Amino acid sequence: MEKVKLSNFIKQIRGVSYKPEDIRNESDKNAIPILRANNITADGHIDLNDIAYVDSKKVQNEQLLRSGDIFICASSGSKNLVGKAVYIPTDMPYAFGAFCKVVRPISENIDKHYLAQFFQSPSYRKKISDLAQGANINNIKNEHIDELDIAIYSLEEQKAIAGKLDKVNGLIEKRKTQLEKLDLLIKSRFIEMFGDPIKNSNDRSTTEFINVVKMQRGFDLPVQDRVQNGKIPVFGSNGALDRHNVAKVFGGGVITGRSGTIGRVYYTEGDYWPLNTSLFSVDTHGNNIIYLAHLLQLFDLSRFTEGTGVPTLNRNKFHNQQIIDVPLDEQEDFATFVEQVEKSKFESQKSLEKLEILKKSLMQKYFG
Repeated sequence: MEKVKLSNFIKQIRGVSYKPEDIRNESDKNAIPILRANNITADGHIDLNDIAYVDSKKVQNEQLLRSGDIFICASSGSKNLVGKAVYIPTDMPYAFGAFCKVVRPISENIDKHYLAQFFQSPSYRKKISDLAQGANINNIKNEHIDELDIAIYSLEEQKAIAGKLDKVNGLIEKRKTQLEKLDLLIKSRFIEMFGDPIKNSNDRSTTEFINVVKMQRGFDLPVQDRVQNGKIPVFGSNGALDRHNVAKVFGGGVITGRSGTIGRVYYTEGDYWPLNTSLFSVDTHGNNIIYLAHLLQLFDLSRFTEGTGVPTLNRNKFHNQQIIDVPLDEQEDFATFVEQVEKSKFESQKSLEKLEILKKSLMQKYFG
């Protein structure tokens, strides 16, 4: 194995430049679809929603995507987007915009799948991130890609490495899909039992929101109580932040974002401290907290925001709203179902975490 400059194996192709008057309708026979940075997902896939179309005269033949291409966001107002890359497995009748580029393998000495894995590696991302900290903020030039070092093994070894990483990636995707399906199963079960809480599709009896749950703002944590590795979990707007020794806590309950992560719902069955006014904690009125957490998630509290600069959840807008009123025994039946599903989620999540650690280790081993 040796480290070789990427320029020995690839060519770079700039995207299509076009003006607003070059935009065409999808049904226009001379229209060619154009992919842009927003069509690359965070996990390295192509999203074919929100496609632009341009006059075919603006597109050169080499600007059409080909099997083995690496499609890259080369310029963006966000540093996190620059360098985002996705592998193109087959020829596609799509071009790509001027803020993007394609890295196309041209050498028989590099396997296209191996090259694709390199552009997903932490090593590549770190180098691009380091570049974004310098003078060329938010813009990747050809020389930045050309000067990248890549470990070159024999073609057989490259194929084996790519195959191993593809297998791990496939298992990771499978676990993520399992988790999504389990979340959907819980949501489906809720609606099956109680109906859509916004539309009240099961014609349940209703009552005012404040009679089911009452929101109260969180509290700032006194400086003297901010002790690391304490006994009480402290929740901020992104979930549990740390554990502290605090004097004032609540018994298990539900927390939801008031600003920032508006409407996102968490629940805990132990004591907790709702940190500062970015959160609402919930007076549960004796209802089951697992049921309430899912009720609030589906009730979609984000509908009740106000303000344009920093939108804020306004409890006065929903405390008098009508919400379904479900007997405690039915709530507990639902909670039992959720607890069973959560066991499966826990196992899938553990497996996912192990696979992600394995992938990171393999990426480090092969790409540095």
